[in-house]
Amino acid sequence: MKPINIVMAVVGGAIAGAAVGLLFAPEKGDDTRTRIADVLREKGVKLKGTKLDELVNDIADEIQDN
Repeated sequence: MKPINIVMAVVGGAIAGAAVGLLFAPEKGDDTRTRIADVLREKGVKLKGTKLDELVNDIADEIQDN
């Protein structure tokens, strides 16, 4: 396995873990989605507004389905 793949897996896991933690916090959905977006930006995810919103919604939907 290439080192870049390992690094990306760790970063992806950290982002997913942060998203799960935020989604199970006792807050309103809009507040949670805002916090997910903030964490993603802090982690260096550089997407334009609509693409970032789509990613946040996909993460929230995926976690709610499980």
